[in-house]
Amino acid sequence: MHIVAEFHAHRIRPSRIAYRVGIDIAFIEALIAGELEPERFPRLVAHYRRNRYQQRLRDSQREQGVTRFELQQRIEADFQREVDL
Repeated sequence: MHIVAEFHAHRIRPSRIAYRVGIDIAFIEALIAGELEPERFPRLVAHYRRNRYQQRLRDSQREQGVTRFELQQRIEADFQREVDL
């Protein structure tokens, strides 16, 4: 379940998750739809989205000046869009 949540947080399609991990696609789609583990799975996805957000911000530190600012603004906007979903 953790691996499905992490891949889902990184916007990987359910069919691709099933192919990469070797898990039944019906199980993956049921998790995403909220039919299985309706409380735990969304918390895991939120956790992995926060981790991804933090990692992207750390990676943006390599850039300088306006490029860094614009990249951080884009990262923040992406994160807010994901949270609002």
